[in-house]
Amino acid sequence: MTAADPRSWMWAEACAMIERAEQLHRQFFRPGLAPAAAANWEPPVDVFESERELTIVAALPGVEPQDIEVSIDRDALLIAGVRRLPTVARGTAIHRLEIPHGRFERRIRLPGAQWQVGRSSLVNGCLLLSLTPRR
Repeated sequence: MTAADPRSWMWAEACAMIERAEQLHRQFFRPGLAPAAAANWEPPVDVFESERELTIVAALPGVEPQDIEVSIDRDALLIAGVRRLPTVARGTAIHRLEIPHGRFERRIRLPGAQWQVGRSSLVNGCLLLSLTPRR
């Protein structure tokens, strides 16, 4: 197939629609996991696996480190916390609010082995977690 081939465009669109459907499914049904108590939003994540570690990148713009909770329960990683309205918003009329705020929660099923958090950092609005196999 070439770049001009409509099948490649259709395939990309189909994959994007499947990802969106899975995201909505996670958001509303959360199969096999306890429902999120009062979570308003679910941060997007990227997951990368190498031979030595599992790396999770969660987009958490404007979230302070002290407002983030990370835990592992059996085969799932939980990233939860709160994004507060910026101080500039206090006492103002809000005309548009597109960046989610309030309580967030994201559960991520972990592959195979038992994992533990090795390193974590908050860089450029993203939480970077390095998980290593538990020995």
